[in-house]
Amino acid sequence: MRENGRVAADYGDFQDLVDEVSALLGAPATLEDRDFRLIAFGVHDGDDEAAVDPVRTRSILTRRSTAEVRAWFERFGIARATAPIRIPAAPSAGVFTGRLCLPVRHGGVVYGYVWLLDEADHSPAQLSAAMSVAARIGDRLAAMSVAGTEAAQALRALLTGATRAARDTAEDSLRKALGPDADEPHALVCVWPPDRGGKRLAASPPDRWAEHTDDLPGARTVPGAAAIVRVPGWGRWETVAVLVRLRSPQVLAPARTAATRVLSALAASATASAGARAGEAAGAGRDAAEPGTGTGAAETDGLVAGVSDARTALAALPGAWQEATASARAARAQPLLGPIAKWSGIGPYRLLTALPADAPPDPAIAPLLTAAHRELAHTAEVFLDHAGQAGRTATALAIHRQTLYYRLSRIEQLTGLDLSDGESRLLLHMALKAARL
Repeated sequence: MRENGRVAADYGDFQDLVDEVSALLGAPATLEDRDFRLIAFGVHDGDDEAAVDPVRTRSILTRRSTAEVRAWFERFGIARATAPIRIPAAPSAGVFTGRLCLPVRHGGVVYGYVWLLDEADHSPAQLSAAMSVAARIGDRLAAMSVAGTEAAQALRALLTGATRAARDTAEDSLRKALGPDADEPHALVCVWPPDRGGKRLAASPPDRWAEHTDDLPGARTVPGAAAIVRVPGWGRWETVAVLVRLRSPQVLAPARTAATRVLSALAASATASAGARAGEAAGAGRDAAEPGTGTGAAETDGLVAGVSDARTALAALPGAWQEATASARAARAQPLLGPIAKWSGIGPYRLLTALPADAPPDPAIAPLLTAAHRELAHTAEVFLDHAGQAGRTATALAIHRQTLYYRLSRIEQLTGLDLSDGESRLLLHMALKAARL
C-alpha cells in the first residue's frame, strides 16, 4: 500500500513530502496538481471512515477528481488562497468529511493542492509548518512545469519547422529540455479531433476543438510522456502531439498506454466543457451547485489516436510525426482500426495517406463520390472489401443478391470500369479508401 502511494514516477518523489504533511497534521494527505490530477497520497493506518471517503477513493483509483467536485472546491477560492482553507462536508455528493486545503504555490502561482480529510483544529504552528512543506512542493512543481513547457515548445517547433535550420535549432532545444532522456528511443502519438456528423471542422475556426478540450493533460500526468503539445494538422485541423519514451524500440506498449490516457483526459475535458456550457445556457448567474448535480453530454465521438514506429534519434521525429498523423487519419477513416491505430497496422492506408490531402479524386471515380450516389459507393466498397464475393457482400449489406447485381451494373455504368478486371477493381478500391481520408 505504501508503494501504491507513489502514483506518478514522472512527478519525482513527492511521497516523502506528502507523508511529512500527514505526520505534522495527524491526518491522511493527498497531493493533486492544479488540474486536480493525483500526484501522491498518504496511507492511512486506521479504521477511520474518513479515510474511505468516496471522493478521495475515486481520486486515488482514477487519478483525478470529477469536474463537479472540482467546481465545488474551487467555489471556496482555493485557486487564490495563500493560507489553509477549510471546506465543509457535502454528504449528498459523497463528501462525508470536511477538507483542509493547503494551496501549493510558487511565485504567486498555484501549482496544486494538499488535501486532508480532517475537521480537527490545528495549532498555528502546525499549520505554518505544513504550509512550509507545501511551499517546498510548489518549488518542485514549478521547476517541473518550466521543463515540461520548454520540451513541449521545442517539440512543436521541431514538428512544424519549415527549414532544416529551424528543425536543427528545435532539435537542440528539445535535447536540452529532455536531458539524459534525449538519447532514449521515442515514439510519437497523434490525437486527432472528432469529425461530428461527417462535417469538416475545417469550416470552423482553427481553435474550435481546442476550446472544447482546453484541459490538455500535463506530460507529468501521462506515463512515459516527455512532452504534450498542440500542433497544426491538415488544413485548419488541430491535433495533439505526445512524445513518449520507450523502454525498447521494439516495444510500443508505453506509447499505446500514453495514447489511451490522453484520449481519456481529453474526453473528460470535453465532457466537462459541454456540461459547463449547458449549465450556462440553462441559467447564467446561478449559484454553484453541489458536486454531482451537474451533467454534460460528451462531444468526443470520433476522437482517435495514431502511434508511430520508434525512433532512436530526435532528428527523425518529423518522420515519426508523419506516421502518427497518418495512423490517426486512418483510424478516423476506418473505425475498425481505431480508436488507437499503429503505423505498422494500417495496411494500405500507409500508401493512401502519402497522397496530397487536396488531391482530386480519379476522374473515373468522381461521379460515384457525389451525394446522389452515396449508397452505390458504399456498395462498391463493401463488395471490394469482401474480395468481390457476391454472397458475402449481399449478406453484409442485408440485400438480395439480385439487388447487389443491379447496383454493381450501375457502378460500372457510372465509372466506365469493368469490375471483373483486377486493375479496375484496384483503382476503384483505392479511390474509395482515399475518399474516406
